[in-house]
Amino acid sequence: MNVGILANPHKPGSVPTIQALRTALAARSINTLLDTQTADLLGESGGIPAGELNHHADVAAVIGGDGTMLNAMSRLGDFEKPVAGINVGNLGFLTSCTDDELDVFAAALADGNFTTSVRTLLEANVHRDGKPVRSFTALNEVTLARGVTGRLVSLRARVNGELLNDYRADGLIVGTPTGSTAYSLSAGGPLISPGAGVFLITPICPHSLSQRALVLADSSVVELSSEDRECGPMIFTVDGRDSVRIEPGDCIEVRKSSRSFHLLRLEGRSFYEALRQKLGWQGV
Repeated sequence: MNVGILANPHKPGSVPTIQALRTALAARSINTLLDTQTADLLGESGGIPAGELNHHADVAAVIGGDGTMLNAMSRLGDFEKPVAGINVGNLGFLTSCTDDELDVFAAALADGNFTTSVRTLLEANVHRDGKPVRSFTALNEVTLARGVTGRLVSLRARVNGELLNDYRADGLIVGTPTGSTAYSLSAGGPLISPGAGVFLITPICPHSLSQRALVLADSSVVELSSEDRECGPMIFTVDGRDSVRIEPGDCIEVRKSSRSFHLLRLEGRSFYEALRQKLGWQGV
């Protein structure tokens, strides 16, 4: 087995965690590869571009937190193999284990004692003057929100070509089940089990309290646009990472991607355990 390692160079503790992970994997005769950015962090040569790890690695190990996992999803590209997140700190929603559990992780890989949770990805295409100009892939969500103005903005949402609603709000989120624990949750959206075949549309601070989050089938095509030219340009963001200025008249088409993200889970770990831990749920 070959394990490709990607690390957040800005995360304190990344370097010793990389070295400890390599030691734990080598003890079980598992080879390790470094992506270019991680090799540079360690001052080593021979790194492989993240987008090419699909040809060399059987598993990707991402050292950081949930934000690092989102960034790694984008950098890995068409990597439909297990991706494990190793959190430097507390366990996250997207991470498989913490940096205190590297021996447990290495043993699970060596023995094959792990599962994968297949996560839906969003494909978003920005259209200008009727033509596609940019394309993005998101694991959590895409967001169309007000730009420099402090005012509410007018947004139109269509589902499969049919008008859903004209919103007055700070913005709109289109999210996956994975993204239900991210920005959408902060905006009042529901929690959704990762395996559910749905999307959600969540308004951000809507003017009317009757405008609530909506769950719809992930076979749907969602179109977002701004019809009010007085609102000025807006900002379209992807997983809180990429951002594009959206002009009045532009349209964003969001659909389920043909790709998916395969999140590695150790035995005995689950989404529900993460909910209890991260949200502080307690029994009566």
